[in-house]
Amino acid sequence: MNDIGRLDLDTLRRKVADGSIETVLTVFPDMYGSLMGKRIVGRYFLEEVAGGGMHACDYLLASDIEMEPTAGYAFTSWETGYGDLRAIPDWTTLREAAWLDRTAIVVCDALEEERDVPISVAPRNILKRQLEKAAASGIVPHFASELEFFLFKETYAGAREKNYHDLELSQSYNEDYHVLSGGFAEPIIGAIRRLVDASGVPVEFSKGEASAGQHEINLRYAQGVEMADRHVIYKLAAKEIAAQQGASVSFMAKWHTDSAGNSLHVHMSFTDEDGASLFSGEGEAFPGSEARPTETFRHAVGGLLDHARELSMLFAPNVNSYKRYVDDTFAPTRIAWSYDNRTVGFRVVGHGPGLRVECRIPGGDANPYLVYAGMLAAALDGVQRKTDPGPLFEGNGYAAKDLPRVPHTLAEAVEIFETSDFVRGAFGEEVVEHLVCFARAELAEYQRVVTDFERARFFERI
Repeated sequence: MNDIGRLDLDTLRRKVADGSIETVLTVFPDMYGSLMGKRIVGRYFLEEVAGGGMHACDYLLASDIEMEPTAGYAFTSWETGYGDLRAIPDWTTLREAAWLDRTAIVVCDALEEERDVPISVAPRNILKRQLEKAAASGIVPHFASELEFFLFKETYAGAREKNYHDLELSQSYNEDYHVLSGGFAEPIIGAIRRLVDASGVPVEFSKGEASAGQHEINLRYAQGVEMADRHVIYKLAAKEIAAQQGASVSFMAKWHTDSAGNSLHVHMSFTDEDGASLFSGEGEAFPGSEARPTETFRHAVGGLLDHARELSMLFAPNVNSYKRYVDDTFAPTRIAWSYDNRTVGFRVVGHGPGLRVECRIPGGDANPYLVYAGMLAAALDGVQRKTDPGPLFEGNGYAAKDLPRVPHTLAEAVEIFETSDFVRGAFGEEVVEHLVCFARAELAEYQRVVTDFERARFFERI
């Protein structure tokens, strides 16, 4: 683990006492994977919050992105009065927020207000339960997020005033791997790299991506919850750093019809408790490579292939998510596994201890806690049932119309998720019903709203 920027409670006490830390950003992830919480004065945090936690309204786990309380949840409602939950600091997450003035940040677990019981529908707890299942089998999962975004020469307020039309991107041409173009964006992208890395979130590199104004910053891999925490802290920091420079970034899956989508490529590997790879062995190598997969690896991939369509609601949680799945755009439309092939949903990469599977289906809008939980549940099911993934696919996945397809819409994905026996067995009825209610509320709001597309087509000519 990178120690740069990490804190423990004793160090926080010293920094609060000497004034180098004044504020503790105390947060937990909501259903979107956005961080909710409070900016707490350091002295008060140490006196009152460090021991007993922070109180927050439980509607934060049952509202939409506009913060509108949503009907239909069993967890909380107007009938129950929308009471409090307790957010208990996870001290392993305490770090400096280097992009903010004299600020630390800590991620919390969501517990019931009156009992020391984790709230089952909280995303961080959903992932933790899958990790507990893995640990019971001697498996330590590791993940890494490759997260893409667009950089705009617009403030967030300015973009809203324009109704998100005619926005100016940071570049006018495709800048995939383009070092010159990347240099023009370096005042902002470089600041994100440096300040995120200084905040205990190890950064590997940044690069231009496959559309004008699109970038990717890769974070160092880590174990499950730690990696998901890094992911959401990085997203928050990237937005705030861009805003500090009069710019904005967007992680939405498909910001514009004519631009590439924002992907979240998730790399997953398994080790044992001593750190030895459970994916790489001494057996037969993949054709043309040095990668020698174990049966555990094959079965894990088999589970992912088996359940990818059932889990698409977690990988693509919004109506906009499905507009990213366009052939020949590096966003997968077909579900298959292949070695170092970017045209399918699951790309096998690396060899030796670095052998891993990359899931290319999620978008930049996905909640990492739920994505990781879904991938892990599927892989563990495959290992338990010894699921055969079949032969490696070779060729152009976009042209292989006989392969299973990623769902076309959120409505289709919700139906598959809701009726899946695997999903209900892996996550439990309470979690499934909560996630389905969340998705259906998002879908219902979209279906209610009249769009610019409809006005442009029908205002005059119908």
